[in-house]
Amino acid sequence: MTSRRRTARLSPRPVIARRSILAAPALFAAPAFFAGVAAALSGCQVYGGQPQATAATPASALAQLADIPVGGGRVFAAQKVVVTQPEPGVVKAFSAICTHQGCAVTEVAGGTINCPCHGSAFRIADGTVASGPATTPLPSAPITVDGATIRLG
Repeated sequence: MTSRRRTARLSPRPVIARRSILAAPALFAAPAFFAGVAAALSGCQVYGGQPQATAATPASALAQLADIPVGGGRVFAAQKVVVTQPEPGVVKAFSAICTHQGCAVTEVAGGTINCPCHGSAFRIADGTVASGPATTPLPSAPITVDGATIRLG
């Protein structure tokens, strides 16, 4: 048997490996991808964490007392706050973010502030849990009542 030797031909041009060509776009795309993921996740809340009430500009007018029904309330989604009036003239405010998994509450009905995601309900008088799965009350939010005007902050 004769063995054949293969000899490599030397090329005057540099040889670019296929892997180098395939990997090059990834070097430029990876930083943009991870920056996008980081930006998307920055708004996520950690499971089980305590949401914080978010106020609009300090002392901004939120509503008139007549806008909040006695024995009910109103959700202000943009400000992430719920304002309730459990008794005539008694005004309370709570975070509009459910303490179960961070969903926004969407309604006040039947004496409770209700979360649509998993059915948690909170009492309008003090924000405590009326029915779960949430186990932590809604945090209170700072408001003032100036005559008939309810101000956030």
